[in-house]
Amino acid sequence: MTEDFNQDRLNMSLRKFLKQVGVTSQRELEKLIDEKGLRGSGKLAVRAVLTAKGTDLEHVVEGEIDLG
Repeated sequence: MTEDFNQDRLNMSLRKFLKQVGVTSQRELEKLIDEKGLRGSGKLAVRAVLTAKGTDLEHVVEGEIDLG
């Protein structure tokens, strides 16, 4: 039972962190788009880098946001 509990705690913690990343990142991107007047101007190339202190993790996600 302890192993399942630990896995559940890990999953909940991961989801909480990823939700925070998603929500705050979306806010920052919307702010940038509005401040720079980028709506309707094609696509915005974006890049996110995930690191973990004390490890060699460097996960990169790149993509484009359609600005309409």
